[in-house]
Amino acid sequence: MKKCVFAGSFDPFTVGHESTVEKCLALFDEVLIAVAENKNKNYRFSAQARAEMICAVYEGNARVRVTVWDGTIVDLLETEKTPFYVRGIRNTIDFEYENADFFASRKLSKEMIALYVPAEQEYLHVSSTLVKNCIAFGKPYENYVPRAVYERINKRG
Repeated sequence: MKKCVFAGSFDPFTVGHESTVEKCLALFDEVLIAVAENKNKNYRFSAQARAEMICAVYEGNARVRVTVWDGTIVDLLETEKTPFYVRGIRNTIDFEYENADFFASRKLSKEMIALYVPAEQEYLHVSSTLVKNCIAFGKPYENYVPRAVYERINKRG
C-alpha cells in the first residue's frame, strides 16, 4: 500500500489544500494529513479544532487520516513508514521555501521523497491567511474553504 504525508498548519484548511489531497488520492492508497504544531506561529484555531475541521471534510473516506504532529516531518515519515512527503505549490515563492525546507530535511533522512503538487489556477490566490483576514474583517470567505470547514468556523461564532 502506498501512502503519503501532507503536512501543514491548515489554519484553516482551504479549497487549495482540498485540491492537493484529491490529487494525492489519485496517486496513493492513503493520505495522512498532518496538522502541524509550529511553536513559532500564532494560530487562529487550535490544532485540535483544525484537525476536527479536516476530519469533517473527509468524514466517511477511509483513505484519508488526520493527525496532529509537533515533531519533525522526517520523524513522521519514519513513524508512518513512507518516504512520500507532499507539498502544494502556488508560486515560485512557495517553491523556494519548500525546496529549502526539503534540503534541510534531506540532511536528516535520505529516504524522504518530496512531491510538489502545483495549485490549480483558480486557487493561486487562496491561502489560509486570506481566509483569516476575511474572517477578521467580516468579509465573505465561503468560496475559499470546503463546506464542512465553513460550517465549523461559523458554529464557533
